[in-house]
Amino acid sequence: MLAEPERSNGGHRLYGEDAVTALRVIKAAQRLGFTLEEVAELLEAGRHRHGRPVAGLQERAAAKLAEVDAKIADLTTIRTALAAAVAAGCDDLTVCAASACCPIPFTDLAEENRHAGPCC
Repeated sequence: MLAEPERSNGGHRLYGEDAVTALRVIKAAQRLGFTLEEVAELLEAGRHRHGRPVAGLQERAAAKLAEVDAKIADLTTIRTALAAAVAAGCDDLTVCAASACCPIPFTDLAEENRHAGPCC
């Protein structure tokens, strides 16, 4: 994504301000969840816009936001189940899976084998 930099007489790479700015943009986009391939596509589109807004940036950001929201929802579900398992004192997955009151979502796993009894 960055042009090959010039080198000093000692062989050190010499980066200009444009390269430093590009690197900051790349790292910021990565922190926002964009892959390097996605960042490269956005940078390339920006190079060809000639002063016009980059087509697709809004759509890509909206799609990334939807991905993040889905991940947050999944993590919230996982957190809730784990907190319930800790609160219930679950200590053995096998015992817990057989317990009717186990909060871990062993969804539809041999429901007939679950029996009422003490929790985990």
